Amino acid sequence: TEVYQDDNKYFISNLRVSEGNPDTRNKLLTDGKLITNGILFNVNSDIIKPESYGVIKEIAEVLKKSMETKVTIVGHTDSNGDAAKNLELSLKRANAVKNSLLSDFNIESSRLLTDGKGETVPILPNSNAVNKANNRRVEFIVIR
Repeated sequence: TEVYQDDNKYFISNLRVSEGNPDTRNKLLTDGKLITNGILFNVNSDIIKPESYGVIKEIAEVLKKSMETKVTIVGHTDSNGDAAKNLELSLKRANAVKNSLLSDFNIESSRLLTDGKGETVPILPNSNAVNKANNRRVEFIVIR
């Protein structure tokens, strides 16, 4: 891009345009649903990994700004292991996220429901490691 001002010439080059992260508030409140793979757990555990704090904090901020919003937190797993244990694990993980929102961010319990789907609702075939990682997710669904 060239810009001329009086007799001076200015040139701008090496511009980069990047896309920011999705607007969590808009996604959750407008779409009524937010799916994240950013909440991570230890293997076969409902213990939330520390690097998940930022994602949970974003959700908490949305809930604090929209005090009337209630959500169902839904845990999902991949198909590794026993289906019944995966169902139980997914509910435990949803409850772990709920407990973090309660204890770390003071979100009211009455605004948070939980559900676990185990491996029953994959978004991709559980045919490889990448797809399995995408199926291990937490969804936040606005209760209307």
